[in-house]
Amino acid sequence: MIAGDGRRAIDQLLFGAGQTLQGDGALILTKALLENGVGYLGGYPGSPVAHLLDLFAEAYEPILRDMGIYVEMSNNEASAAALLTTSVTHPIRGAVCWKVVGTNVASDALAHVAAAGVTGGVLIVVGEDYGCTGTTVAERTLPFGLKSGMAVLEPLASPPDMARLVKEGFELSEASRMPVLYVLPTRVGNLKGSFVARENQPPALSTLNPLSRSLRDPLSITLPPRSMVHERQKTSERLPAARDYIRSHRVNRLFPGRNLEFGIIAHGAVTNLVFRSLHLLGLNGHTRETEVPILALRALYPLVAEELEEFVEGKRAVVIVEEGQPTILEDQIRSMLQKAGCGVALIGKDDLGLEGELEPSALMDRLGRILGPRLFPSGEVRERIDATLDRHAATRVDATQHLADPLVPRTPIFCTGCPERPIFTALKVLEAEGGRFRYANDIGCYSLGALPPFELTDSITAMGTGLATTGALSRLADETMISFMGDGTFWHSGLTTSVINAVQNNTNAILIIFENFHIAMTGGQPNPSTGVNFRGEPIPKMDIEATLKACGVQWMRVVNPYDLDDSLAALRAALSKPEGGLRVLLSRAECQLIKGRRDERQVREDLAKGRRVVRSQYGVDSDLCVGDHSCISLNGCPSLTLTSSPNPLREHSIVKIDNTCTGCGLCGEITVAAKLCPSFYEVTVVSHPRWWERLSHALWRTAAGLSGRGNGLDEERP
Repeated sequence: MIAGDGRRAIDQLLFGAGQTLQGDGALILTKALLENGVGYLGGYPGSPVAHLLDLFAEAYEPILRDMGIYVEMSNNEASAAALLTTSVTHPIRGAVCWKVVGTNVASDALAHVAAAGVTGGVLIVVGEDYGCTGTTVAERTLPFGLKSGMAVLEPLASPPDMARLVKEGFELSEASRMPVLYVLPTRVGNLKGSFVARENQPPALSTLNPLSRSLRDPLSITLPPRSMVHERQKTSERLPAARDYIRSHRVNRLFPGRNLEFGIIAHGAVTNLVFRSLHLLGLNGHTRETEVPILALRALYPLVAEELEEFVEGKRAVVIVEEGQPTILEDQIRSMLQKAGCGVALIGKDDLGLEGELEPSALMDRLGRILGPRLFPSGEVRERIDATLDRHAATRVDATQHLADPLVPRTPIFCTGCPERPIFTALKVLEAEGGRFRYANDIGCYSLGALPPFELTDSITAMGTGLATTGALSRLADETMISFMGDGTFWHSGLTTSVINAVQNNTNAILIIFENFHIAMTGGQPNPSTGVNFRGEPIPKMDIEATLKACGVQWMRVVNPYDLDDSLAALRAALSKPEGGLRVLLSRAECQLIKGRRDERQVREDLAKGRRVVRSQYGVDSDLCVGDHSCISLNGCPSLTLTSSPNPLREHSIVKIDNTCTGCGLCGEITVAAKLCPSFYEVTVVSHPRWWERLSHALWRTAAGLSGRGNGLDEERP
């Protein structure tokens, strides 16, 4: 991370009071955590908080360790939630993070922490992704707060507000003894901006100043008869304390407007969308001054009835703008105001008709059609609103009507050289020989196998559960069951949830484990197979093969996925096993993205020092390519593209390999395994060759020139 002035952005974490920090959401939140005396940090990577964990790791050695802050990357979200037990009996502030679907994994441990109540402040940063830009299902955090008795906060899309809400979150947690869920939508987590820093506050209890003996509180243990005591405390003590804090510290923000007959209630970053929509309608300027009063809920739970009653007093109608389903906020607001006897008309989701992730254009249109006639039945402002809406409707055209050809769908694909692609290629080859299998998937890079050109997935479920879904079908359907799992997922939950479950129930299925030594899908964080932990400390490299044997797996093969013949042979052996049971294929090769970055750094260093460097790259002989594109349908590599044939008698385009090729060799392997045309060739690129290599190459060029067989490749590459 590099700041605009050339300094490392991470150095800004040491800024003192009055200095202006500039960065993204992860840097803003990390700095705010340091300013508020956090004592320990943990979590599991996922969008949009993966970068936050990466920053914890990057900042550990130069900053966090020196402040005495304990940092870990938990093995899964349940481990991270259990870490928060530290704050149940000890006055230590702690924070963890995960993506929204990870709350499902954490919910059991989280419920116990919430039941016991906390002494030190607890902040759980949940990356919420209702637009599914980085997750597979649309989920919300708010229900977990209501279910388990945890406060839920969401900042406005503003760096100062993000930082300020961290402070208020810790204080609210300590005032109410409730854990606090800090909702971080994707749009907020990825924003960039600045805020004025405060001094960092090292934790009072830390790795530099540890307790001589941990504290014990029998009343915090979540067992009967205390369980109902905890439940009564949630409603009779913690909720009132949380509401008192929210009201007295004005956590929710009121933006007064000029027209007092109507109002809008929004939450967190949705407030920014409301302001933008009103600006487009001409109902507010670039400042926070607005025609329509807005109550911005930064505390989504618990709501404060008195604040709602004061806001709606004297108003004829109030619009509630809530993102996502179900309408939890709207239902709570309606219930509270109905109990208070408020007669204000409430306009909500049914009237707005907005589903999914909100965006200003659609919100502007709905607000304009609702507020325009009610606020301004006639006059210049009404005419301006109607003109804006008409102009907006006129510009919303179907772009495909103006295209000569339809757009080609662009779905996510495996990275160039990915070691998972060859296994899907092998399965496509086997399907061509004997028909389709049934595939059970879960969450990981390998989920991309569900998309073109492979389309080898029939179900996708939560991390580590793919194989478990085959249990009944493996006996009820006369069909081969194949499931996929990454090594990160294996250690996260797959070992117990799927592998042990399958061995225990004698599931008749094939499990393919991609051992690439990193949590590849979230940016390459270490996992137990990596041999190094999150803090950069060497650890024993945990052995999946030995673990599977210890769990009773009887049939197992280890393959190099880039050797397609080896992979095909292992898969055929697994398919032909007559007695059934669980068969495991361990595909072992490092994530190409991470390996490529490391190798590229080494290549640059070697080239700079004049060392000999040998690289492989593949090409396609344009004279041999027949243009049937079967190699692409079995490969899907981003480096394979199409170009016009140099032969004027051939109408079809031919395949070309661009300069992003990593030289993994899969395309060449396919030509043999799938009996395709032998149009692929391998080029060895040698930089800083030895003298005899130069001589050999010169002789080859001379011979090729005399025979007329030179292909000009040496002219294109040094």
